[in-house]
Amino acid sequence: MGEAPFYREEGPPRQVAVEGFWISQTEVTNAQFAEFVAATGYRTQAERDPPAISGAPPEMRLPGSAVFRVPTHENPSWWVWVPGAWWRAPEGPGSTIEGRGTDPVVQVTFDDALAYAEWAGKSLPTEAQWEYAARARAHAGSQVAPEPRDAAGKAQANYYQGVFPAKDLGEDGFTSRAPVGCFAANAFGLHDMIGNVWEWTVSEAMPGQPENVIKGGSFLCARNYCARYRPTARQFQERDLGTDHIGFRVVDTNRAPPAPQGED
Repeated sequence: MGEAPFYREEGPPRQVAVEGFWISQTEVTNAQFAEFVAATGYRTQAERDPPAISGAPPEMRLPGSAVFRVPTHENPSWWVWVPGAWWRAPEGPGSTIEGRGTDPVVQVTFDDALAYAEWAGKSLPTEAQWEYAARARAHAGSQVAPEPRDAAGKAQANYYQGVFPAKDLGEDGFTSRAPVGCFAANAFGLHDMIGNVWEWTVSEAMPGQPENVIKGGSFLCARNYCARYRPTARQFQERDLGTDHIGFRVVDTNRAPPAPQGED
């Protein structure tokens, strides 16, 4: 881990060992999360409580979540707190996930993701597990962060083409979240390990701090601002804050390996 860091927090290079594990092929989807909610009656933090932020403005004292908006002269911020934004209305009141069951679920905090994983009998990945799966035995490459395109220039992940935050050209076919599995799998058969949505890990950013490491980048990662559409990239996120570009996948360390061919 930490090989050929592009951003300072990605290094230094170090040897890390992980035991065998299984990881879901895609990010957890809206449909899968809906099954969990139907079975348990679980209510996400965005439905219950705003994050505990000292001196927060009035709107952040209402249940809701963070939503990306293209900045304007009137409001130059590209992240806004939207009361009423939650996983079924990820951009706020009036938005919906109807017809988007295969999109990755978002507006989930770390605890929300952990609750789903525990219900499913699984866990959230450590940063080392996640990165091992994303790299699929490949080297990290150079310290340059080229866009994820093939030799013909075709985008190989859902990320931001254009000048962030003003205009996403959508050359990859999407200007927001994409249904899981739209892009080719890596050498381990895993989809969307880079781009689409960031993914929660159980690894803390710093001991004792209320932040965890998220991995993989999202549809908002652009070459001119956040070139984190790489397996080695990492960012830190408050555990009690959901957004419309963070989701998760789960791991299983107890599942038996498949039997060799010709054996029961």
